[in-house]
Amino acid sequence: MIGWEDVHTVVVAVVPLYVALILGYGSVRWWGIFTREQCDAINKLVCYFTFPLFTFEFTAHIDPFKMNFSFIAADTISKFIIVVVLALWAKCSSKGSYCWSITSFSLCTLTNALVVGVPILKAMYGPLAVDLVVQSSVVQAIIWLTLLLFVLEFRRTGIEGTRSSTLKPKPKTVIISSGSSRVMAGEGKDVEAATTTTSVAVVDVKDESMIIEDIDSSSTRPPFWKLMKLVWLKLVVNPNSYGCVLGISWAFISNRWNLEMPSIVEGSILIMSKAGTGTAMFSMGIFMALQEKLVACGPSLTVFSLVLKFIAGPAAMAISAIAVGLHGDVLRVAIIQAAVPQSITSFIYAKEYGLHPEVLSTAVIFGMIVSLPVLVAYYAILEFIH
Repeated sequence: MIGWEDVHTVVVAVVPLYVALILGYGSVRWWGIFTREQCDAINKLVCYFTFPLFTFEFTAHIDPFKMNFSFIAADTISKFIIVVVLALWAKCSSKGSYCWSITSFSLCTLTNALVVGVPILKAMYGPLAVDLVVQSSVVQAIIWLTLLLFVLEFRRTGIEGTRSSTLKPKPKTVIISSGSSRVMAGEGKDVEAATTTTSVAVVDVKDESMIIEDIDSSSTRPPFWKLMKLVWLKLVVNPNSYGCVLGISWAFISNRWNLEMPSIVEGSILIMSKAGTGTAMFSMGIFMALQEKLVACGPSLTVFSLVLKFIAGPAAMAISAIAVGLHGDVLRVAIIQAAVPQSITSFIYAKEYGLHPEVLSTAVIFGMIVSLPVLVAYYAILEFIH
């Protein structure tokens, strides 16, 4: 049973995160220390340096030979269920959106298990819960965060390819009459042109102008294999792509042959990885300070994000855990860890790739506030499951 000492342990784990958040917020909103460009640079520092090393550090110290594969299977199936549901929604519904499917996947499945989940679940179910939470965090880093990174990079590369193919230098003078076959160009000379399906707008950028052709994006998007090649080339130079892979590889090697990481290497990793969570929360505070409102996404999206996090995710996990035959405390831990607050990494990626960072930041901040009573409620309800 959870006592006041356990609550104190959770509070001690969570409050430092908000201290970093408030410092980041105040550095921009109250003290004006950073410019917007500097704020973007801080987020890049977190995204490309501290987080990859943080991921490597915690994945390198697990024992992959002692993982509960039934638990991992249930976790994988639950996320696959959510992927299928979101894909069908994006494909079949008139209100469906692939961009919102990506964000909804993050909200449903990606958790801050190490910082918040470990102290809470340790108080509930002891060392067994800690082992399972760490295992789920490792799988999340290796598979699901890597998949999220790929999808975000694919989206951004596709957008960049589409924009680059629709931007052309502007001639001296352009006058276009929509639906007509005659265009005036240059020094008043008539030029015959077909303008039946393409509309053209002129946009001034500082002292230069560009012509942006309003044509279907599918016809201007780079070919699929060329796009994939560009994505893979970008992922190869992104340290987030292989930080967790190198970490789990070392975990296999070190546990198989009882090797220890050289202290000079481990020290070099720890000096940056220990700053991972703190700098991420600092970056989130900066992001909040740059928004017009404290709750940037509004109350309706805030409620939506919390419903996905605390109801949809655990529901999918409950279905998959029962399907693979989990029972007892392992079943309870599987469901409760799915309701742990939002992953901070998901916000960092959303900010870097420009996909609904205001929603993810709100989910992280308010999710941690309401998580303790929600998780205790789950704990009380699941005590009736045998």
